[in-house]
Amino acid sequence: MSLPAAFGHPLAATILTLAVSAIGGGAAHLIGLPAGWLMGGALAVTIAAMLGMPVSMPDRLRDVIFVLIGMSMGASVAPDSLSLLASWPISLAALALELVIIVAATGWMLTKVFKLDPGTAYLSSFPGHLSFVMGIAATGVGNPRQIVIIQVIRILMLTIAVPIGAVFLPIDHFAPPQAAAFLSPLQLVLLALGCVAMGLVFIWLRVPAGMVLGAMAAAILAKLGGLYSEAMPIPLVVLTFILTGALIGSRFQGITKTEFLAAAKGGLIATAMTVAIVTIVTLGVAQLVDMPFGQLWLGLSPGALEGMGALGIALGYDTAFIAAHHVIRLLMLSVAIPFVVMLVRWQERRAQESRNRVS
Repeated sequence: MSLPAAFGHPLAATILTLAVSAIGGGAAHLIGLPAGWLMGGALAVTIAAMLGMPVSMPDRLRDVIFVLIGMSMGASVAPDSLSLLASWPISLAALALELVIIVAATGWMLTKVFKLDPGTAYLSSFPGHLSFVMGIAATGVGNPRQIVIIQVIRILMLTIAVPIGAVFLPIDHFAPPQAAAFLSPLQLVLLALGCVAMGLVFIWLRVPAGMVLGAMAAAILAKLGGLYSEAMPIPLVVLTFILTGALIGSRFQGITKTEFLAAAKGGLIATAMTVAIVTIVTLGVAQLVDMPFGQLWLGLSPGALEGMGALGIALGYDTAFIAAHHVIRLLMLSVAIPFVVMLVRWQERRAQESRNRVS
């Protein structure tokens, strides 16, 4: 029996995916890369998926990952997080500005340079809210396969770029604070139940990324409310990184090499443009706000919430700041995406009417 056939069962494929993430993450950790467990796992699973290895991440396990990320972010909130509130208007204004620049610049580039139709180009340019973007693409706007490839490249490259940048660039990063005490099994169970309950409420309210945001909100409120002060056990944090890396890499499942290569160049250039825009905006904000550059960059970066949140934990930053900015980014995109899609459709109708008049 061949390897793909042997691991064809979903459970076996899931175990293989997690094993690949653990091996890749462990290797990256051993050579000393920041956030090695996360970045190495994501890269290893991505390579495995592109080589045709069966990769699986069941929806229920994905929800468990979201809950663990939310718990970890809540437990990592700095006690003085609320003191940063005064600086948030500046960074939030910068966030809104950079979203406009990213969508306009990368959408224009994908349309003019790579000749993508406007629907595909602009849905590919939105920095986040992938489920919403793909939902709109499913209604007939753009090419869903090209959109998902470009969007997944963005998520993967940001996850890899931040730890590497922390090694080679003058970006402050810190070892996560050494905890004096860890949550007991009973505390973990109670916190998890609260996170799941809040996540289900967020899903019922149709909040974007409801499970992870709900879990994060419950854990942060409990921490700031004084219900607990202990940290997450280190093995559980490492497990969370391994699972998150597997989740990021598994998004390449079902994408053929031909499809990947066809969209990869545009995706890589769009991601590079996005990183450059975020970096320039962050440099400007850093002149006005007394905060580590890396923390500002993660808050303003357009990566997936779960990936950026996990990186914030691994690099020792205040996760409350990072989480709040990603929540606001999702809300901004919830308004911006339908508006831009209406503009694209209006332009397409005008172009079609013009062609009809000519003919």
